[in-house]
Amino acid sequence: QVQLVESGGGLVQAGASLRLSCAASGRTFNSYTMGWFRHAPGKERAFVASITASGGTTYYIDSVKGRFTISRDNAKNTVYLQMNSLKPEDTAVYYCAARYYLSSQYKDWGQGTQVTVSS
Repeated sequence: QVQLVESGGGLVQAGASLRLSCAASGRTFNSYTMGWFRHAPGKERAFVASITASGGTTYYIDSVKGRFTISRDNAKNTVYLQMNSLKPEDTAVYYCAARYYLSSQYKDWGQGTQVTVSS
């Protein structure tokens, strides 16, 4: 089990950039695939991006490909989401989550950080 704390959200104009951070507790961070999800008003929480335990493989939803970059620093127990060219439709609460590499489910979640993009 890991405890996760997100930071870096805020209110920005369309076209701006933000970098979200997610700090994890525990000594086995490098055994977890990490994901970013978002929950927009009136919608269900949705997957955004993920990165494998070693950082060697990343996945993105189509709508953020080329704009968002997920990365991790296992020495700092931190995963990042660099968000460029933000659009109003990116407005949501963003959550990071951890999935043990042998598991099929994300079981550990942060409290979320609000990202608001104005037009």
